[in-house]
Formats: sequence, structure tokens, C-alpha cells
Amino acid sequence: MSLSFELAQATVPADHNRADIACFIGHVARRSSVPLPAALREQLAAAGWVAGNWARPAAEIEGLDNLPIALDSWDQFDALFAWEARPVDKDGRRRCATYLGAAVRSFFAHGGRRAIVIRVGDPWPLLEDAAVRTAQRRPRLRRLLPDYAHLEAPTTPFAPGDPSTWQGIQHLYGRREASLVLLPDLADACAVAPPEPELAPIPPAPPEGFAECSADEAPEPDTSLAGTPPPRLDPDGYAAWQAAVEAARRFLDVQMGPREAMLVASLPLPQVEASRVKGSGRVYAQADTLAWLERVGLLTAKVTGDRPAEALVQLAWPWLALRAGADLPAGLEPPEGTLAGLIAASAVERGCHRSVAGEYSRLRLRDLVRAEPTPACGLADDAPDARLARRVCLFAKQPDGWALQSDVTALAAGACRFGGASRLIGNLLRACRVAGESVVFEPGGERTWAQLRASLTDVLFAYWRAGAFSGASPAEAWSLRCDTATMTQNDLDNGRLVVHLTVWPAMAIERITVVLALGGGADGLREAA
Repeated sequence: MSLSFELAQATVPADHNRADIACFIGHVARRSSVPLPAALREQLAAAGWVAGNWARPAAEIEGLDNLPIALDSWDQFDALFAWEARPVDKDGRRRCATYLGAAVRSFFAHGGRRAIVIRVGDPWPLLEDAAVRTAQRRPRLRRLLPDYAHLEAPTTPFAPGDPSTWQGIQHLYGRREASLVLLPDLADACAVAPPEPELAPIPPAPPEGFAECSADEAPEPDTSLAGTPPPRLDPDGYAAWQAAVEAARRFLDVQMGPREAMLVASLPLPQVEASRVKGSGRVYAQADTLAWLERVGLLTAKVTGDRPAEALVQLAWPWLALRAGADLPAGLEPPEGTLAGLIAASAVERGCHRSVAGEYSRLRLRDLVRAEPTPACGLADDAPDARLARRVCLFAKQPDGWALQSDVTALAAGACRFGGASRLIGNLLRACRVAGESVVFEPGGERTWAQLRASLTDVLFAYWRAGAFSGASPAEAWSLRCDTATMTQNDLDNGRLVVHLTVWPAMAIERITVVLALGGGADGLREAA
């Protein structure tokens, strides 16, 4: 007879005002030997996946196939998913960690407290034939992003009212508490087939016998994956990666509404020959990453309506070697999990508006050993890495340790180029939406307008007291209007309520204007610089 104890997972209601919840979408195997905990089954039942119009078969429920679950610790993830059992080659004798598992591990290790995980399938072998990898690229990306490359091959339109059809990123429509979105398999899915590494043969198991234990001897580090290359992209792979990022950005901007969530992605590692841009006849040195990215269009500014879509993306660079990452090819992992953990920890401890770069990140990156490539620090403003840091969240080694050198979005200019400002506006829009929903069914008029102004003033005052806005007084921090001057007669006739809100973020010189429109078939929240 034996006893086992399982820590029950408390049912925590979704909080749309949180700015620290990250959603991870990717490939990882389910541990078949571990039954689904009752608390998670209740979580899925409450969301309508167990019974109802969009109920899933019992096997899919137990296997967590294409279903979102909320987890509050790395131990919960580790118990459910075989994240460390990705086959290295076809025979499956060698195993390595999945990039999804590494990202979740780094997220919790660097301060994350809640993750939503969407398993879209099992991982593929790390080493596979080039023909297989090329043929499987599109199906693998579409499990993550059903709208990937929609212009080339139309897919089934997204049906917000039919959750039974949702796949991958589309589940965010029902999990709006997530403010960060990560696709850790993206670079690997777009990579070329790596060359066969020279792997040492697996030694036979030693004969059974007695061995004296010694607490003084440290275990030997696992170096079996040190010679296995990480995923690298050629120009075609970068084109596929860019299309995938654009598909994710398009879904977040069009289907989710402005600033509902932000994509945190890692720049992929290039092949040496990928530095030569097709048809240009010019070769860019790997150190000048920004010049190459701009030349191939990976950082070209895109505007959706009156909103800069680049503000919805934070790109991280370079790839990181953490102490826990010896189970990854070459010991390297995409930096997005680490960046998301820093952002989540800062949002809880200091507020989402504060930058996570500098001293705050240095104190949390003590487990960072090296990076590939190694960016320089302390360079002049016109140096390649310094210019790259204006568009990409750059990890660099400082004299006193590793730190995040920049916390920025992919936007080239404007207040929302700063990561803290962009996250602040996203969180503010969420809070405004909640306040606006309280008066959606109220009759239009001065009483309703005054009620909404009072609710929004309470929200803004809380942000100001937390230091999110500049200004010595509320009058210097924001301007709020909701009256006949903000609405046309057409708005009034169609039951549309419009609020004009201007805020001055503490970290940006530029001011940002937010327009809130409710009812009458309005598009919802809009923003204009």
C-alpha cells in the first residue's frame, strides 16, 4: 500500500486586467502515464470542452489535443507533458527537450506566474530529411496559425462563434486574459534540415553493482547535445517565418481587437549563406543584423488602418544558453520565454508600464551563461548592435553580468516603440473595455456619460498613482472627454458612445490618444498617435 499526494490546482477566474499571463502554443507530447487531474478536467468543463455544443471526444480531452489549459507552475507543466522526450533522430533512441518546454521552463524560472498552454501536436524529430522538413513546413505552421499564407492557399475562415473549429492561436479568442503570445516552435518549423552531427555512440548500461555515494562530487554535465546544431534558416525559411509572424500579428490585430495581446517572438538564427540576399549581390555581415533584417523586409513597418501593427510585436535576440538548457541542441534556446518571464514578473512587481531592461533584468539573468551570437555592449549609437537594440529586445553581456539592453517593440518610431508604453496602452484598453461594458445596455445621455467618465477616472487615477503616467497631477497626466463634443449626431442616432482619452505615459515624450467606441456596430477601441 502506498500513498501519493497531488497538489490541487485552485480554480482561478479569468482576470482580463492582468498583464502577466503568457499563452504558449506549440508541439509537445502528453505524458500518457499521467491521468488528467480533476482540477484541469473541471477547468475544461467550465470552458465547454467536455459537454455542450463544442464538446471534444474523451481521447482529445485526456490528451489535451488542441485545448487551452491554464497552469500556475512549472511542476504542473512537467507533470502533464513529456517536454524532454523529443526524438533527436528517426530511431528515437536519443531525446532532447522541446522548444515549447524550454520556453515554459524559462518563463517560470524568470518570474512568470501563470501560463496558458495549447498543445497542437507531438514534436517532430530534430534530425530529419530535407525533403520531409520542407514538405511538412506548411502543415506544422498551420497547426499553430491556421491563417498562415492565406493569400496562397485559402483556409477555412475563422468562426468566432464556433469554438469547435478553433485551432492553435485561434483559441486566444476564448482566452482573452492572455496578454503575451509565444510560438516557440516557429524558428524550428521554418529551418532547413541541419547537417548530421557526429554523435558519440550510446554506451551500454553498466553492470549492476554497489557504488559508494559521495555528496562532494558534482554530477558530470550532459554534453551529448553539444555538437547538435540549433535550427537555422535560409532565405526561404526567413520568408516562411516572416509570413508566420505576419499571420500571428494579423490575427491579434484584426480578430482580437487592438492591443488585446502582444506577440513575443525570437529572431531565428541564420545560415551563413542566408546573409546573402537573393538578387541583391550584397553580403551582410552577421554582426550587422539590423541591416540584413531591413534589407529582406523583416522589420518593414506595417500599418493596419490607423494603427501601427509593429507595436503588437516584440522581437528578442540573440539565442541564449541557460544553465538548465543542456538538454537542447547546442545548449541554445530562443530567448522569447526568458523575455516573457521578465515582462510578467515586472508587471506583477512594478507594473506593466515599466521597462524590464537594465538592472532589473540583470538581477534575474544569473543563469545566463552565453549567447549566440554574442552582441557587444557599450557601443556608439551608430554601431550595428546599438541600432539593432532600437528595434529588437537585445540581451547583451555587461561588465557586471548579462542584462536585457533594450525593451522595445518592432515599431520604428513613436511612443509605442517602447515596450513599457505599448504594454501600458494594451492594459489600459483592457481596463477601458471592462468599464465600457458596464454601460453597454444603458440608455444614452448625460447620466450614462457621467457614469462612464467616473469609472474611467477611477481607472486612470490608479494608473497615475502607480507611476504609469507623467505629470504632477491628474490634470497633467490625462485628458478624458465623453460628451456631445466627442459624438456626432450619427453616433447618437445609432446608439454609439465615444470617449476621447489622451494619456501621457511616464516613459515616452509623445502623447497617445485612445478613442473608445461602444455600440451601433462600432469597431470598438481605436487608437491614434
